[in-house]
Amino acid sequence: MVHPTVSDVTREILAELPAHRRETFELRLEQWFPDLHDAVTAVYPDPDGVAAGLVDIAARAYAARTEDLHRLDQRRLLEPDWFQQPDMFGYACYVDRYGQTLRGVGERLDHLTDLGVTYLHLMPLLKPRPGDNDGGYAVMDYRAVREDLGTNEDLRTLAETLRGRGISLVVDLVLNHVAREHEWAVKARAGDPKYRDYFLIYPDRTTPDSYERTLPEVFPDFAPGSFTFDDELGEWVWTTFNEWQWDLNWANPAVLQEFASTVLHLANLGVEVLRLDAIAFLWKRLGTNCQNQPEVHAVTQALRATARLAAPATLFKAEAIVGPRDLLPYLGQGRHTGRVSDIAYHNSLMVQVWSMLATGSTALARHALASLPPTPPSGTWVTYVRCHDDIGWAIDDGDAASLGLSGAGHRHFLADWYSGEFDGSWAEGLVFQYNPDTGDRRISGTAAALTGLGPSRLDPDGAFGRIFLSHAIIAGWGGIPVVWSGDELGSPGDPNWADEPARAEDNRWVHRPRVTDADRAGRFEQGSDAQRVFDGIARIAKVRAGLPMLHAEAPVDVQTESDDGLLVVRRRHPSGTLVGLYNVTDDHRPFPHAQLIELGIPAPTEVLSQHDLHVDDTGSVWLPPYAAWWIVDSPRR
Repeated sequence: MVHPTVSDVTREILAELPAHRRETFELRLEQWFPDLHDAVTAVYPDPDGVAAGLVDIAARAYAARTEDLHRLDQRRLLEPDWFQQPDMFGYACYVDRYGQTLRGVGERLDHLTDLGVTYLHLMPLLKPRPGDNDGGYAVMDYRAVREDLGTNEDLRTLAETLRGRGISLVVDLVLNHVAREHEWAVKARAGDPKYRDYFLIYPDRTTPDSYERTLPEVFPDFAPGSFTFDDELGEWVWTTFNEWQWDLNWANPAVLQEFASTVLHLANLGVEVLRLDAIAFLWKRLGTNCQNQPEVHAVTQALRATARLAAPATLFKAEAIVGPRDLLPYLGQGRHTGRVSDIAYHNSLMVQVWSMLATGSTALARHALASLPPTPPSGTWVTYVRCHDDIGWAIDDGDAASLGLSGAGHRHFLADWYSGEFDGSWAEGLVFQYNPDTGDRRISGTAAALTGLGPSRLDPDGAFGRIFLSHAIIAGWGGIPVVWSGDELGSPGDPNWADEPARAEDNRWVHRPRVTDADRAGRFEQGSDAQRVFDGIARIAKVRAGLPMLHAEAPVDVQTESDDGLLVVRRRHPSGTLVGLYNVTDDHRPFPHAQLIELGIPAPTEVLSQHDLHVDDTGSVWLPPYAAWWIVDSPRR
């Protein structure tokens, strides 16, 4: 029976469907309507009306969904942990910098299949504003693909091709803001009261000044402040990121309904994972930094429940680059457990990997990572060495202080090290967004440039070890490891990144190199940097796929007591135990053989590099510089 609060519209849509389709939707409604109603009740004054409208949107999308996508939904529901399996291995790229167009990406998939990719994140591909558009994150039209990349039909075709290869398509959905040129903003400037209420518009500086007392600046160099005076409006508009990115008013339920429709439009094109961009910023509250507010999680739950009704194969990925204590709620805690995003970025792990490589010490990482609570059973991390963005040194002051360190001092050191300013550094990164008031400096650069395989090749031998080690750590953590485009080939970066005027002030483009057919062919050149890096990362993906201990549900157990140069991580699973031993130094480091037995591995075998575990007279095995060992119990004979 259909829930009594659904509208006549939904009833009419369902009445036109075949009996088995109608029954399926009604069963889903029974299961997920409580989540939907609870979520909108937490944030909107008319929860019944808002929920009914969202069910209408879901019913329309469900009725329009193709047969192959309905079948995908059923497969995903039968295997709800599909994205937590150890064979998940990701790749992220810009369409134009990898294949020029969507069709071009479809013609260049062998490279990804050879790498072991099962999860492909295509960076913003929806129609952006002309000119500067924050790398595509200033969206002008959510219903159209960027014209130079192709069409909606090209996106649908690519999604089908990827599914045929066992690869899930991931696409960005920018939630916090739209481009100033978006139809909603155009109508708001024209005075339409409906669309003015889609944004946060103020007649003078009184309210903006009150908010800005507690708001941090995201881009202090080229977009200071969080509000912009719009000449056409003659008023102030909330613009967290850039003056041409207008923040949306999520307290207006019409905005939620617009995005629910967009989510399902993309899902019906075959998108399997939606990266919810800038999700931490959605809800505004005076006297706070307007990030991580509890209403964000209610909004996400409402969107997710709506998607479950029409397209349950669709996953949500939270792009919440926040402190470690604020991160877990995006995967669900308390009343939102299992009801919000399915996956989230493990920014803290990425930062700690770079910190370990720079210091040759694991003490801070052991403390910080061991203190993180476990992910909920239904969620997991996206882990990564690098992404499209800069690296912000998110070192928690409390974590640093517990080891007698200064958080600010350590952040300063890391910025010095990775910009190459610290004596002895092998890194060639670029400083991004220096804030003289706080001393904050973020870093741009490819994985190769930050490990010693940059343009000057300051330490190529050590660089290869650091590259493989860092990818092994993130792949051995569980979740979904993702490789950023170009890093799989050891790209030192784009030397011509500043040639395009719209990008000349944004040095993040140095680590967004084009990957051409010639670059891909370069990995077949024996002894080349590209071949050596590619083969190493592909080896990690292949071994990982055969280790059930790396299923995301297996708990991560960081050993807090170890040699200062070693990170020791245990993962226990019904199939057995895996211990990851990682040497973050350029020296040989000992590890007690007996401790492997204590950790649950009576007959240890190293499976990643197939290293012979020779035990010396002291009872130790010695890890070579930058070694990454995955140790499991030898199979019984």
